Amino acid sequence: MPAIDVLIIGSGLAGQSLALRLADRLKVAIITKRTLDVSASSWAQGGIAAVLDKADSIDAHIQDTLTAGAGLCDAHATRFVVENGKRAIDWLIARGVPFTRDRDSEFGFHLTREGGHSHRRVIHAADATGAAVQATLTEHVRNHPNIIVLEDHIAIDLIVGRKFGRPDRGCLGAYVLDKSEDQVVTMSAGHTVLASGGAGKVYLYTTNPDTATGDGVAMGWRAGCTVSNMEFIQFHPTCLYHPHAKSFLISEALRGEGGILRLPDGTRFMPHHDGRAELAPRDIVARAIDFEMKRHGLDCVFLDMTHKPAAFLLDHFPNIHANCMALGIDMRTQPIPVVPAAHYLCGGIRTDLKARTDVAGLYAVGETACTGLHGANRLASNSLLECLVFAEAAAEDILSNPLPEIRDLPHWDESRVIDADESIVISHNWDELRRFMWDYVGIVRTNKRLERAAHRIKLLAREIDEYYSNFRVSNDLIELRNLVQTAELIVRSAKRRHESRGLHFSRDYPDPLPAARNTVLRSRFIAKRH
Repeated sequence: MPAIDVLIIGSGLAGQSLALRLADRLKVAIITKRTLDVSASSWAQGGIAAVLDKADSIDAHIQDTLTAGAGLCDAHATRFVVENGKRAIDWLIARGVPFTRDRDSEFGFHLTREGGHSHRRVIHAADATGAAVQATLTEHVRNHPNIIVLEDHIAIDLIVGRKFGRPDRGCLGAYVLDKSEDQVVTMSAGHTVLASGGAGKVYLYTTNPDTATGDGVAMGWRAGCTVSNMEFIQFHPTCLYHPHAKSFLISEALRGEGGILRLPDGTRFMPHHDGRAELAPRDIVARAIDFEMKRHGLDCVFLDMTHKPAAFLLDHFPNIHANCMALGIDMRTQPIPVVPAAHYLCGGIRTDLKARTDVAGLYAVGETACTGLHGANRLASNSLLECLVFAEAAAEDILSNPLPEIRDLPHWDESRVIDADESIVISHNWDELRRFMWDYVGIVRTNKRLERAAHRIKLLAREIDEYYSNFRVSNDLIELRNLVQTAELIVRSAKRRHESRGLHFSRDYPDPLPAARNTVLRSRFIAKRH
């Protein structure tokens, strides 16, 4: 492995755009758990919010973001992201991203409007923006001579100077498992960036890819980073429920076009929860579905479109129809089984406006980070914008600072571990964690549920720590360890918030407090085996 100036852990929009901004001057390595194009960014359907039209304004976008964030958005971070939005979009256009064009638009591209936005400001590539952006950048990354792409590699832990008696040194790189060779590689770097995405897989139902296991948050926490607002998990109300369907969204547009949510016996329930019925905001619909599922002991509810003409459904929702038909569900004649699903982590590793964590030499960008932009609830299409703006900020800071000396680091020590004897322990604990997190720390929370979750997590963490200490690491063990750590941070944060605000709803504290405060957890650095 040649000397690396910057090690980027994660290959989504934040990681790839950062790599491209650095690679003309520095040697960069991207490690990704699967292939370069697998990330939550590539699954994004909507678009990227930015002020691109003269009828819109910076102040309007800022206000929309602050309103959605329920009093917890950082005003400086919000203004910083919004003011740099157009330059970020111009950067993508210059790289050839095929955004949908509009001849009648003064800007030249079609802008749509989504929930919570007061103006049309969402630039998109049809209904698959993330895939278009990711495909474009991936081609540039693969062809850049200064970028090393390490696919099928998963980071185990960050290498921090304090572990080796170097208290003056921050992050020095990471230990990484090369899954194809089944061996641990010691990767030293002048700067390290966590860009590994969110933690949707901590829940039983999620819209995220399987790679979203909270790796960046967990590794950062173990390295000494501060985390913030981990209790704010955004849930999408309608994800397709089917044993052979994974993370497929059923668009809110169906409810906008008259879709009705029903119980298995056909009873419509939304009018009992909100006067706007199926057209209520996303969080209200998600809580209503969650309530009905718990009250009746249901696995799912149903979204009924059978009262609409078949031709209308085929014309307006061809992709959803095709995906449902592939699973034997004909939305023209059958209601669609749906459940709410974990969608986005609004909290994460706390950073400043240069994407720096409180560990020297370590940055965090994208969903892994908590920049202050999203507050207690993310405004639609602000997430990809945040990736781009903070990737640029991190690049500028890295390029403006001299690279620290890269020294030889201790190799990974496997002298006291053996091959795992029973992988069933990992799969059983994975399933148990995701189920009780869904039941106890989901859309609606109570003190009793949170206490139960905290107790179960403590037992799981003890068992996994013992397993980790005695057996060789594997992809599944690394992900499970990170999921349990992330779950513990979510529960601890939720227990501290004695109110309902944004995405955190507690039956014990149903009203918001007069003053909005961030939940901040400071790490007590604990050295692990190396």
